[in-house]
Amino acid sequence: MKPQSAKAKGRKLQQYVRDEILAHFDELESDDVRSTSMGASGEDVQLSPKARSLLPWAIEAKARAKVAACRFYDQAAEHSEGRYQPVVVMRENYGKALAIVDFQYLLHLMRVYTQG
Repeated sequence: MKPQSAKAKGRKLQQYVRDEILAHFDELESDDVRSTSMGASGEDVQLSPKARSLLPWAIEAKARAKVAACRFYDQAAEHSEGRYQPVVVMRENYGKALAIVDFQYLLHLMRVYTQG
Protein backbone atom coordinates (compact mmCIF):
# COMPACT_ATOMS: atom_id res chain seq x y z
CA MET A 1 0.00 0.00 0.00
CA LYS A 2 1.27 3.46 -0.87
CA PRO A 3 2.02 5.79 2.07
CA GLN A 4 -0.60 8.23 0.78
CA SER A 5 -3.25 5.49 0.77
CA ALA A 6 -2.27 4.34 4.25
CA LYS A 7 -2.56 7.89 5.58
CA ALA A 8 -5.97 8.31 3.94
CA LYS A 9 -7.13 5.07 5.56
CA GLY A 10 -5.94 6.27 8.99
CA ARG A 11 -7.49 9.71 8.49
CA LYS A 12 -10.83 8.10 7.60
CA LEU A 13 -10.78 6.07 10.85
CA GLN A 14 -9.93 9.17 12.91
CA GLN A 15 -12.82 11.04 11.31
CA TYR A 16 -15.16 8.11 12.03
CA VAL A 17 -14.13 8.14 15.70
CA ARG A 18 -14.64 11.92 15.86
CA ASP A 19 -18.05 11.73 14.19
CA GLU A 20 -19.26 8.89 16.42
CA ILE A 21 -18.22 10.67 19.61
CA LEU A 22 -20.05 13.80 18.48
CA ALA A 23 -23.12 11.75 17.56
CA HIS A 24 -23.24 10.06 20.98
CA PHE A 25 -22.67 13.18 23.10
CA ASP A 26 -25.11 15.94 22.17
CA GLU A 27 -23.53 18.35 24.63
CA LEU A 28 -20.30 18.42 22.59
CA GLU A 29 -19.77 20.78 19.66
CA SER A 30 -17.73 20.09 16.56
CA ASP A 31 -14.63 21.87 17.90
CA ASP A 32 -14.67 19.72 21.07
CA VAL A 33 -13.44 16.66 19.14
CA ARG A 34 -10.88 17.04 16.35
CA SER A 35 -9.13 14.64 14.03
CA THR A 36 -5.45 15.60 13.80
CA SER A 37 -3.47 15.80 10.60
CA MET A 38 -1.45 12.78 9.57
CA GLY A 39 2.08 12.92 10.91
CA ALA A 40 1.21 15.28 13.76
CA SER A 41 2.63 14.26 17.11
CA GLY A 42 0.34 13.47 20.01
CA GLU A 43 -3.12 11.96 20.11
CA ASP A 44 -4.87 11.09 16.85
CA VAL A 45 -8.21 12.45 18.03
CA GLN A 46 -7.91 15.52 20.24
CA LEU A 47 -10.49 16.27 22.91
CA SER A 48 -11.29 19.66 24.40
CA PRO A 49 -11.40 19.96 28.20
CA LYS A 50 -15.20 19.63 27.98
CA ALA A 51 -14.95 16.44 25.90
CA ARG A 52 -12.20 15.04 28.12
CA SER A 53 -14.42 15.50 31.18
CA LEU A 54 -16.86 13.05 29.54
CA LEU A 55 -14.27 10.80 27.94
CA PRO A 56 -10.98 10.64 29.85
CA TRP A 57 -9.27 8.99 26.88
CA ALA A 58 -6.09 9.35 24.86
CA ILE A 59 -7.18 8.10 21.43
CA GLU A 60 -4.89 6.44 18.91
CA ALA A 61 -6.56 5.25 15.70
CA LYS A 62 -4.85 2.41 13.84
CA ALA A 63 -6.30 1.16 10.55
CA ARG A 64 -4.63 -2.05 9.42
CA ALA A 65 -5.48 -4.73 6.88
CA LYS A 66 -5.26 -7.47 9.52
CA VAL A 67 -5.14 -7.34 13.29
CA ALA A 68 -5.11 -10.57 15.31
CA ALA A 69 -7.29 -8.95 17.99
CA CYS A 70 -10.10 -8.58 15.45
CA ARG A 71 -10.09 -12.33 14.86
CA PHE A 72 -10.15 -12.87 18.63
CA TYR A 73 -13.15 -10.54 18.85
CA ASP A 74 -14.92 -12.47 16.06
CA GLN A 75 -14.32 -15.67 18.03
CA ALA A 76 -15.80 -14.11 21.19
CA ALA A 77 -18.82 -12.93 19.18
CA GLU A 78 -19.32 -16.41 17.77
CA HIS A 79 -19.16 -17.93 21.25
CA SER A 80 -21.66 -15.37 22.58
CA GLU A 81 -24.22 -16.71 20.10
CA GLY A 82 -25.69 -13.20 19.88
CA ARG A 83 -26.82 -13.31 23.52
CA TYR A 84 -23.94 -11.46 25.17
CA GLN A 85 -21.59 -8.58 24.46
CA PRO A 86 -18.26 -9.99 23.17
CA VAL A 87 -15.17 -8.93 25.13
CA VAL A 88 -11.57 -9.97 24.49
CA VAL A 89 -9.05 -9.70 27.30
CA MET A 90 -5.45 -10.04 26.20
CA ARG A 91 -2.02 -9.41 27.63
CA GLU A 92 1.56 -9.62 26.44
CA ASN A 93 4.09 -11.13 28.83
CA TYR A 94 4.58 -8.74 31.76
CA GLY A 95 2.19 -6.25 30.20
CA LYS A 96 -1.18 -4.88 31.22
CA ALA A 97 -4.34 -6.84 30.56
CA LEU A 98 -6.33 -4.99 27.89
CA ALA A 99 -10.01 -5.37 27.03
CA ILE A 100 -11.30 -5.11 23.49
CA VAL A 101 -14.97 -4.23 23.00
CA ASP A 102 -17.00 -2.91 20.11
CA PHE A 103 -16.49 0.87 19.77
CA GLN A 104 -20.25 1.53 19.67
CA TYR A 105 -20.66 -0.47 22.88
CA LEU A 106 -17.86 1.52 24.53
CA LEU A 107 -19.57 4.79 23.59
CA HIS A 108 -22.82 3.43 25.02
CA LEU A 109 -21.06 2.52 28.29
CA MET A 110 -19.50 5.97 28.56
CA ARG A 111 -22.87 7.64 27.85
CA VAL A 112 -24.50 5.61 30.64
CA TYR A 113 -21.54 6.28 32.96
CA THR A 114 -21.61 10.05 32.43
CA GLN A 115 -25.37 10.23 32.99
CA GLY A 116 -24.85 8.71 36.43
